[in-house]
Amino acid sequence: MPLGLEIVFVFFLALFLLHRYGDFKKQHRLVIIATLLAWYLCFLIVFILPLDVSTTIYNRCKLAVNSSPAESNGSYVTLAPRILLPFMQSYARSGGFSITGKIKTALIENAIYYGTYLLIFGAFLIYVAVNPNFNLQWNQLQTIGIAAANTWGLFLLVLLLGYGLVEIPRSHWNGAKRGYLLMKTYFKAAKLMTEKADAEENLEDIMEEVRKVSESIKYNHPLRKCVDTILKKCPTEYQERMGRNMDDYEDFDERQNSYPSEKSLAKLHKQVIYSVQRHRRTQVQWQILLEQAFYLEDVAKNESSATRQFVHTFHSQEPENKIIQYFYTPTVEWYWECLLRPWFYRVLAVVLATFSVIVVWSECTFFSTKPVLSLFAVFIQLAEKTYNYIYIEMACFLTIFFLSICVYSTVFRIRVFNYYYLASHHQTDAYSLLFSGMLFCRLTPPLCLNFLGLTHMDATISHKNTQPTAYTSIMGSMRVLSFIADGFYIYYPMLVVILCIATYFSLGTRCLNLLGFQQFMEKRKRQRQEEGENRRREWKERYGNRDDSTRSRAVHTDQKESSFSETNANRPLSKYTRSNGRTERDRIELLQDAEPLDFNADSVNDDPLESDSGRPLVRVK
Repeated sequence: MPLGLEIVFVFFLALFLLHRYGDFKKQHRLVIIATLLAWYLCFLIVFILPLDVSTTIYNRCKLAVNSSPAESNGSYVTLAPRILLPFMQSYARSGGFSITGKIKTALIENAIYYGTYLLIFGAFLIYVAVNPNFNLQWNQLQTIGIAAANTWGLFLLVLLLGYGLVEIPRSHWNGAKRGYLLMKTYFKAAKLMTEKADAEENLEDIMEEVRKVSESIKYNHPLRKCVDTILKKCPTEYQERMGRNMDDYEDFDERQNSYPSEKSLAKLHKQVIYSVQRHRRTQVQWQILLEQAFYLEDVAKNESSATRQFVHTFHSQEPENKIIQYFYTPTVEWYWECLLRPWFYRVLAVVLATFSVIVVWSECTFFSTKPVLSLFAVFIQLAEKTYNYIYIEMACFLTIFFLSICVYSTVFRIRVFNYYYLASHHQTDAYSLLFSGMLFCRLTPPLCLNFLGLTHMDATISHKNTQPTAYTSIMGSMRVLSFIADGFYIYYPMLVVILCIATYFSLGTRCLNLLGFQQFMEKRKRQRQEEGENRRREWKERYGNRDDSTRSRAVHTDQKESSFSETNANRPLSKYTRSNGRTERDRIELLQDAEPLDFNADSVNDDPLESDSGRPLVRVK
């Protein structure tokens, strides 16, 4: 019964998260199904593992060594998505106009990716083949492939875990500080305003290219159907504007005009899809951030309310649920937001920080079996002596749940330049969804192996000839490769200490600032602004004053938004302003925090879609 409930619960959890970040109406069904399957399988493995541990301990204690699960192709549960999802990523991002063209582009982009996997597997294969102590068999070849994938996954796992162990407790502690939250929201608003303006300029530049192509390729040109496909992806206002200023009845002349190739049109098509999606995402995020800033301002105002009734400056446009409205009255909202919530966040932050310290200690000592230094292993062994299997399952669940939160939450927060970004409120593109599924499939197996090592349920760590867990029986272990099982697998997780220290002091951000990275980005931003002004000047000279009214309204709106951002960013809060300079120190701390997982790298590369490799570098916030 618990297993059935876990299967159903995990499915709806994955479906809920996918609905929050994806768009079921606009995105391709294959993208939705592939992402849902990857998320569901990874979450399910994590949730079932505590039950597997308690069942294995029960069998050991009762000496009922049942036949362990056969070593099947269970490794393909996460191995198959690792192979298929990168191909689907390139297919979804391709600007081809036919299925064959998209498949060809995806194969070319993934040639280096698949070649790297084959190179790593070949290196392990040669090592095992030349070692006289090994007799190559099919099961061992499977283990070599799994070990090669898990080695890369463990490398990435420790990086993300080191960030999450510090950032999650710190974010909850800072969530209890009203002045900090409000100033950070102002900081985000100013930052998002810059990104929003850049997205609008990029969209206008791409639409200018589309206009030129649409005017040069007439209705009876063989490539006109490709142009029509591109126009359908453009915003409605640009479609109407370009439709009013072209003559479709003018024939083309191959001798007098030079026309773009289908390859260049495919590239333009890809740029249009990217720029439109990015523009829509920044618009939605801007509205959400404004509502958040208004609400935090309301909280600051209501803290001194004598009536203890929460009063909203702006009411939500969406109708509220009557049940929630009945129980969550203005009085209840005031007590929660102004009194209880800060203390709740502080207590939660202390509990999470305690878990983080236990994880760091256990990661550095789990290799020691005599004496047992890993606290998680100590808890499990004490419960094993008292035959308390419910306690074992709950302890295992809390342990792997906390580890999963630290790792998976970082996946949801990380940005790989503008290639990968999980944005809520249905604003995540297909490429990012598939990329997240691929990351989960890479991180889940080493996460489970690391958990089994922390609890000494892995024979590689405990060095005991006992019944293995079902997970180890299906997914295999690393015993066939001694230099990984006895070296990298044990000592590499100790680096989590250094990563936690680097995250706490924001050493990555400080190093980039010392290298002048911020100045370089500002220089490139100014260059792009000048180029955008030149293109808009050409647009105005060509179309005259036909769109002046529309542009004036847009400029007026931008000026209002910019004025709001600048005013709020510099607005002093009397409640949080003190003579000892506390506000200034908070601002300095805020600037040092500066979203450590997010650097706007648009200024480094004018067009992120120009990359041919398809394998971007991870941006550290």
